[in-house]
Amino acid sequence: MAFVQFRNVGKVYHMGEVEINALHDVSFEIEKGELVVIVGPSGAGKTTLLNILGGMDTLTSGQVVLDGTEVSGMNKKQLTQYRRENVGFVFQFYNLIGNLTALENVELANQICKNPLDAEQILKDVGLGERMKNFPSQMSGGEQQRVAIARALAKNPKLLLCDEPTGALDYQTGKAILRLLQDTGRKTGMTVIIITHNGALTAMADRVIRVRSGTVVSTQVNEHPQDIAEIEW
Repeated sequence: MAFVQFRNVGKVYHMGEVEINALHDVSFEIEKGELVVIVGPSGAGKTTLLNILGGMDTLTSGQVVLDGTEVSGMNKKQLTQYRRENVGFVFQFYNLIGNLTALENVELANQICKNPLDAEQILKDVGLGERMKNFPSQMSGGEQQRVAIARALAKNPKLLLCDEPTGALDYQTGKAILRLLQDTGRKTGMTVIIITHNGALTAMADRVIRVRSGTVVSTQVNEHPQDIAEIEW
């Protein structure tokens, strides 16, 4: 059985009397330990898809299964526990707490999950061993994103979900963050899913899922993923 399964997933939003079909008939599978790139234009439904997988939104129809557990059948309390224990989130904007140091931001994750990793070691792993006592305002955008990634990794999650993680960064810094994500997946065996509108990033993925107009239009397994250093855009 695949690690992640989406089966005919649909999501309808109601705005007054208007129905918006954000997703329809979305089906795909992801194997454990893969680095997956979900690519598509703005408004294609990528973030909705990620939010459903991460337990931040509920579906209207279909089924979502992670590691043999049906996420789509969970109530609010169960979804909260699922998010805490199974999923790490990395967003385009870093969502750090400004009056906490880098170390304190990462330690927050340790307080809400069962088997956290050591916050200091994770910060060293992402190249911030010398910046632990710095506040977000004293750090560059790339450093803040590294703190956000460290915070997500400290939860020791089954899934690392990244929504346009380089969108607020310059080219070289963005490549460094993607290298960190690629290396993390290879080193730990964690399943990493990156959402992007940048088609060039598909070359780094083990699996590419293309989304358009609220549904999956193709799924491709990449037999020879490229190192991010070799990719230009």
